[in-house]
Amino acid sequence: MPTIVHEFAWPDRLVVGTVGHPGARTFYLQVRTGAQIASVALEKEQSALLAEKVDEILDELMAGEGNPYSVPTITPIELVDNEPLDQPVEQEFRTGAMSLGWDPSTAQVVIEAYPLVETDTDQGQGFDPDTDEPAEKLLVRIPVGTARAFAKRTREVVGAGRPLCPLCGNPIDGDGHICPVPGEV
Repeated sequence: MPTIVHEFAWPDRLVVGTVGHPGARTFYLQVRTGAQIASVALEKEQSALLAEKVDEILDELMAGEGNPYSVPTITPIELVDNEPLDQPVEQEFRTGAMSLGWDPSTAQVVIEAYPLVETDTDQGQGFDPDTDEPAEKLLVRIPVGTARAFAKRTREVVGAGRPLCPLCGNPIDGDGHICPVPGEV
């Protein structure tokens, strides 16, 4: 069966956003071009790592002699997007594996997300994009300015969760918090 590809080149919008309250949020990578929208669920850690790796690619490109791809050092003000996710959020799939790359022929950052696959022998990311044929995938190509804005917003969304306890560093729930006793599990 052929792979269903949700492909977006030069999208109107690419953001990570959440649904729910801190401590019980679901993270989504959402992309839109015109009326076409795709939303895939992510883990908070996947979101944070994606932002970090996008910034690493951009910083590496910027360090090239003369910054040949005109990578901005900061987010261009016209690309700042603080709006909530487009509603309704209809999840295509929960993300398992992801890949990130650079396409020099189009001067775009390329993000691919693949569904989480659970098998009888593996309770986790049972999909390898290099050897397996996925049922679906999200493929997004974005220019460097959009990529910088995406990374910045994603870091802000990830950081907007529950406040951390100044004593133990664990998240504080809305209904209170008790620091764990050192040495106890």
